[in-house]
Amino acid sequence: MASMTSAININVDSKLKDEATGILKGLGLNMSTFINMALTQVVKRNGVPFEVVNPTPSKELLEALAEVPEMINNPEKYPRYKNREELEKALLSDD
Repeated sequence: MASMTSAININVDSKLKDEATGILKGLGLNMSTFINMALTQVVKRNGVPFEVVNPTPSKELLEALAEVPEMINNPEKYPRYKNREELEKALLSDD
C-alpha cells in the first residue's frame, strides 16, 4: 500500500524559521522530518507533547522585584562589592 502524504502550508516568522532550521540541521533533521515527528507525538500522546503554560513568577521573585526601587533610591543602605571574591566572603561570613 502506497503512503499518502498531504502538504501543510504555514506562516512563521522568518528569523524563527532560520534559527530553527539551523538547529534542526545540526541535529541531522530537516523541517519536514521534525514536523512529522512532532505531529506523530501529538497523536501518540493525544495532546501537545510539551508543557504549554503561562509562566508565573514565584513569590520570592515578586518580593525581590518589589525591593528594587528601594535599592535604587537608597544605594547607601546596601553593601557594594568590588569582585566575586568579596561577595563570596560576605555571604559565607557569620556576620
